Formats: sequence, structure tokens, C-alpha cells
Amino acid sequence: MTYKRLTLRHKRAARGRGFFATGRGRSFFAARWGRSFLAAGRIGAARIAAGICAAAAALCMLILIVAAASAPKPLQIYFIDVEGGQSTLFVTPSGHSLLIDTGWAGNNDRDADRIVAAAKSAGIRRIDFVLLTHYHADHTGGVPQLAAEMPIGAFIDHGPNREQDADTEQVFEAYQKVLADKGIKRITAKPGDVLPITGLHATVVSADGAVLEKPLSGAGEANPACKIAEKLPDDASENQRSLGTMITFGKARILDLGDLTWDKERLLMCPANKLGRVDIFVVSHHGSETSDSSALVDAIGARIAVMDNGATKGGDPATWLRVRNAPVLEDLWQLHLIEAQSSGEQVHNVLDRFIANLAGADTGHYLKVAVWSDGSFDVVNSRTGATKHYPAR
Repeated sequence: MTYKRLTLRHKRAARGRGFFATGRGRSFFAARWGRSFLAAGRIGAARIAAGICAAAAALCMLILIVAAASAPKPLQIYFIDVEGGQSTLFVTPSGHSLLIDTGWAGNNDRDADRIVAAAKSAGIRRIDFVLLTHYHADHTGGVPQLAAEMPIGAFIDHGPNREQDADTEQVFEAYQKVLADKGIKRITAKPGDVLPITGLHATVVSADGAVLEKPLSGAGEANPACKIAEKLPDDASENQRSLGTMITFGKARILDLGDLTWDKERLLMCPANKLGRVDIFVVSHHGSETSDSSALVDAIGARIAVMDNGATKGGDPATWLRVRNAPVLEDLWQLHLIEAQSSGEQVHNVLDRFIANLAGADTGHYLKVAVWSDGSFDVVNSRTGATKHYPAR
């Protein structure tokens, strides 16, 4: 019996081995187990592929974040609407700031509120330097209101007030009170000084009636426009004492002379051009008749000009034509549509798309310029949202 049992057991085992050794057996094994292994392989491959895709996406996102963080950032310039005064905010890529003038006082703190709104739009909560070109109410009147709304690091001015006018004296006294009450640092600048503003290079070209003695680097060529430039009597007001600056950011140059008058322009530009060429020109004195002589606007070769005019202030017809027709000027931008002149003369305006504020309600739209270090820049009209690009030249 033992033998038979062993023989039977071996036969059964042999039959089993034979079954799996046959093609049918192999097919059964492959069909039963192969599907499981194949399914497991597919699941594993899918998981590996998903992991690779997730890792690649994360890597791409990291690359984009790093690229965005390291990409060049522009100098931001806000031409704030202060209704015929001036207030221009510069914010560097690193967040340092310069405000040129503060607009008017009163008007329920309108101008100070607009400056603060522009600062917040630019991502800053304090203004490092406030430069006052001169002490007229449309440029310095807003100092007390602004100082009450926003921290200020230091003021820059041309020195004492020399205009014996009641309104100007009142504005200057209010400014002095802010300095004393808040203990804010005051810097008195003179021609040739380089202002201590991180992220841009600002050279003083005029202050307190004096101008540069020597040309800026790269300037000094003879100015043929001096032969045709009109001559006016010397100005005795604060305007001719305006603190003017040449601001350089990379290859771009921006000129702001405040309300500097023709007599001082001539000292800067004749017989040789001490300023050289610029890219962006802040039209002097809101485009009034005593500024922006041919000797200046023809020689600086600005690509664009920005006029801080009001609806009925600035934009003198003859001055408008001189600026608009200056050689190589590509565009003139206005903060306001010019609606009327006190003289009754016919007004001139650029096309609506180059004007921040049209006739009607006081909307306070601004012009913003983004300047890149290669010399290219964009102008944004906040009223329309449209942008115009100016490639580097």
C-alpha cells in the first residue's frame, strides 16, 4: 500500500508539473498572474509619471518665481494731478522714494490724499525725501497736510524764502513750522550737489537763482537755439530760484526744473548746453509764458514732455507750441485738457488719449511712467488704462 500511495502521489505531482510545463499551463499562469503583475506595473508607472510631472511643475514654478524676483524692475514715476500745481513721485526698484513738490493746501486735503494714494499704489508707506522746488502755494502749500498723513524722512529746498509776498511768506512759515514740530531733517541744496537718494542719481542743476557752472558729463556742446531764443526781462519771484534736478536711472535721463524762468534757462543753455539731452522733460512752470524757451526745449531733445497743467492754469498757447514742436519730441502728455486761457487766446491740446483728465468732474487721474535701466519706458494713462511703450534709443 505504501508503494501504491507513493506511486499515486508521484503521478499526481508529475501531472501537476506537466500541466504547468505545457503551453496550456503557461497560458493559465500568464493569464492569471500576468494580469496582476501588468496591472501593478501600470499603476507603478502611472505613479512614477505623476510624481515626475509634479516635480517638473514644482521646478517650473520655482524657476518662474526666481526669474520674477531677479527680473529688472523699473523706476516708477507718478505725475499726480494737483489741479495746476506740481507733485511728482519717484519710487526706485528698491522702494526708495523722492517726491518733488506737494501741491496746494486746503481743498479738504485733496492733494495730500492723492499723494498718499499714489504712494500706496507704488507700494511705499513713507516718503524718504520731499524736494520743494520753491515756496509758491501750488508747489509747497500742501506740506502740512502731507506731513500729517505720511511719514517723511527729510526735506530738500533751495534755502530761505526771498519773495516779499504775503501768500508766499505764509506758505514758507507753515513749512518751517512742520520742520520744527516734527523734527524733520532739512537739506539745503546748491547747483552741482548730488542728492542722497538710493537707487537713482539726482544732480542739482539750479537753486536759489544760481545754476551749474560746468556742464554735466557728456554735455557742453554749442547751442544753436540760443540765436533764435526770445529774451524776456529777468524774473524777481521765487520761480527763478527753483531747485532744478537732472535725474538719471540707468541710461534714462529726466529733467525737472520746477518753475524756472527764461533768464535762468539761458544761463544753463547758452552759449553751451550744460544739460545735454534728456528722455523725459517735465514741462517747466506748467507751460506758462515765462518758461520753456527755445534755447531749452530745442536743445535738450526730449522724447516726451509731461505738462503739469490745470484746466485753466498753464498751457500758454505760444509755450505749448514751442514744446510740442521741439525737435525729436515724440509726444506731449497733459494732466488736464486746457479749457480756457485768461488771455482769451485760442487754446491748444493734444489728442484725448494723451490727457489724464478731460473736461468735467474733478477725477484726479494721474500719468504713470515706468522707466527701465536700458532707457526704455512706458507711459500709462490712469484714465484710460492704456499704455504706450517707448523703446530705448
